[in-house]
Amino acid sequence: MVLSVRTLIMKGSAGGDNLSSTHAPLIDSHLHIWTRDMPLTATAWHTPPTNAPAEGCIRTLDEHGVVLAVIAAASIHGDYYDYVCRTLRAHRRFRATAVLRPTTDLFQMERMREEGFVGVRLMFSLSDEVPDITSPEYKVFFRRVADLGWHVHLVDKPDRIAASIAAVERSGPRLVIDHMGHLQTPEGRNHEGFKAILAAIERGRTWAKISGRFRFIPKESADQYALDLLRVGGGDRILWGSDWPFAAYEGQVTYKSVLDDYYYLVPDIAMQRKIDETGLRFYFG
Repeated sequence: MVLSVRTLIMKGSAGGDNLSSTHAPLIDSHLHIWTRDMPLTATAWHTPPTNAPAEGCIRTLDEHGVVLAVIAAASIHGDYYDYVCRTLRAHRRFRATAVLRPTTDLFQMERMREEGFVGVRLMFSLSDEVPDITSPEYKVFFRRVADLGWHVHLVDKPDRIAASIAAVERSGPRLVIDHMGHLQTPEGRNHEGFKAILAAIERGRTWAKISGRFRFIPKESADQYALDLLRVGGGDRILWGSDWPFAAYEGQVTYKSVLDDYYYLVPDIAMQRKIDETGLRFYFG
């Protein structure tokens, strides 16, 4: 990309040019942007009540001292990523993931990498029927993802996530788990799906996001998942994201409240710094 991470930090941080002079979090690894006139998929689970434009996102980041951000592909828009692409071209402080068909042309993916895309998102957690990601076309697709240096960004149902993790691992790309796994089951953290997440992190090619605490019911039920992820992943395999503009929770959640959740779950400043460094290496390295 045109601007180095150091340049981005210097441009976005009034206090200095390195992590030690910037209050964590420096990087928001999970947010969305959209406008209400963007096309929705036939199976969209949410209709945004308001716009969440790039300009509003930037104002919010700046108000809270967050310099860099990753735009997570919004499943409600499917493989429509035009607005995100234009934002990446205009603002080098962003990276992004996209929802892509497994038959997407290699040259298209290479061009997307040049624009600032860094991975593909599999948003399976709201679907009873999902594609067979062990199929030959997905094996080729995942191999291309790995060869590009991208990652697979996954959220899935509790009873499927272990198999999904295994399929991605066999194909080679790095893997990122959304929202602490978001596996709310009677077994809680003892569910085999969550154990599979922890085991994958231990193997060294999987990362998890401490994000979406407000999506757990009650939100305090997320805390033990976060503690287990931090115990296993430390700062080297953990990322933080706000999930702005808080789809389906608009008006109930604020950027400040998700930051407060983060500081509650990760109170240690040294660990916050480590998580920032991990995000910088992962998305902007």
